Amino acid sequence: MFEAFPPWVIVLDYLLGMIMWTLIGRFGMGIFLPEDSKFFFMRFFVRSTDPLIRVFRPITPGFLIKPLVPLYVAWFFYMLRFYVMPWLLGYSVMGMLSFPLETEFAHGVARMVGAIVDWL
Repeated sequence: MFEAFPPWVIVLDYLLGMIMWTLIGRFGMGIFLPEDSKFFFMRFFVRSTDPLIRVFRPITPGFLIKPLVPLYVAWFFYMLRFYVMPWLLGYSVMGMLSFPLETEFAHGVARMVGAIVDWL
């Protein structure tokens, strides 16, 4: 499926995608739980994303409320994946669902739904 991409592009996109979705997960969990929650997933999200949030602190606007900061940082990773990577690879537009990580996920969901429909 991704034969047109060199392996390093796929690995880099998966890495950037996991970082982006982990930051989005922290934002989502932060809606329901405090940062110092003892819930395993919230502790994982906070511990794994705190270093990135510290790195981006100099360019994070001061008016941004603390719960939105992970989403703000995730936006940078989205921009890297959607605009910078295709530009560096010489593509003008990659299109919707062109990210390898999300494409694999979408195909997995489609296979799962197809199996459920076939079973019914």
